[in-house]
Amino acid sequence: MRTYRELFRTPEFTPLFTAGSVQVAASTVSGLALSTLVYAATRSPLLSALSMFGSSFAQVLGAMALLSAADRLPPRAAMTCLALVFCLGTAALAVPGLPLWVIFVIILGLGVAASLGGGVRFGLLNEILPKDGYLLGRSVLNMSVGIQQICGFAVGGVLVTVLSPRGTLLIGAALYLLAAAVAWFGLSGRPPRAAGRPSVTETWRTNGLLWSSKPRRYIYLALWVPNGLIVGCESLFVPYAPEHAGLLFAFAALGMLAGDTAAGRFVPQRWRERLGGPLRLLLAAPYLVFLLRPPLPVAVAAVVLASIGYAASLLLQEQLMAITPDEMSGQALGLQSSGVLTMQGVGAALAGAVAQLTSPSTAMAVMAVASVAVTLALAPRLARPGSPQYR
Repeated sequence: MRTYRELFRTPEFTPLFTAGSVQVAASTVSGLALSTLVYAATRSPLLSALSMFGSSFAQVLGAMALLSAADRLPPRAAMTCLALVFCLGTAALAVPGLPLWVIFVIILGLGVAASLGGGVRFGLLNEILPKDGYLLGRSVLNMSVGIQQICGFAVGGVLVTVLSPRGTLLIGAALYLLAAAVAWFGLSGRPPRAAGRPSVTETWRTNGLLWSSKPRRYIYLALWVPNGLIVGCESLFVPYAPEHAGLLFAFAALGMLAGDTAAGRFVPQRWRERLGGPLRLLLAAPYLVFLLRPPLPVAVAAVVLASIGYAASLLLQEQLMAITPDEMSGQALGLQSSGVLTMQGVGAALAGAVAQLTSPSTAMAVMAVASVAVTLALAPRLARPGSPQYR
């Protein structure tokens, strides 16, 4: 499968794409609104970063306890219920006068729920599409994330100004409700991919099997750590440039969109295994310029260029699916998604802490150096497809 026409003619891909796109839009406008609200109340770069990305910390709890459900629940019901949970949680965050600790309890609760969402959605994608269509389908979903983030951060910045942060949170809750409706009415009722009841024990057992493979282990680390450290840079856009944060987020999404489009549609198979390392270096290196506090046009250009490097994750996911049994695909992708989001939370916390002690610009440069170091350390350990270690 090599064309977008073939992809969108595949039954159920369009409603899956639409529901995911609406949820990304909801998450984008809600995250910007909440970060703005918390920064205005506290003037703390750390708390602002954690309000936007802190739910990612709870992903590790979900990854340890809930991920077996990704292959053991009916996908349509699971996607619908998760969207409704986010609708209610986002609406609750809009309530005036909430203590800061209550806000973060809600954020962490939503993070636990989100840990299941990636496994359900991407496992269903792997079920809907033929094997040769996964990369193109996943790239289109990633492209949708880029488009929705560009629009969401641009529109979200306007909504925060016109409606207030709390009004924008209510818009986000309404979008989650729409996503729930699309999932329920657009997808067909499918049985779970794996037999048995979801449980903490089963989650641990399958996670252990996934982690026991050395090639998978290094793929997971390459997916999680460099990405998370650079999201730490992005988490500082609000304190770095409060008036232009929405612009920086939007152009970061534009770069990600460009990278995913190229990797998913135009990069030949023979080049893919060679591009992962350079793309992960590209993800980090441009952020070094922030140490010099560049003018806005230079900052925007650096962010766009760096975000092209997120396409490395798409290529690694294709490798992950090539060495993972079908009956574990949902949990494997859920573990990948939860690990990415957990490391994004860790990256946001580390970046916020460094910024608290130094400055947002210094913290961005520090996180970029750390990401480059991790990428260089992992490069010799990532087996290539077809090599004796790749099994």
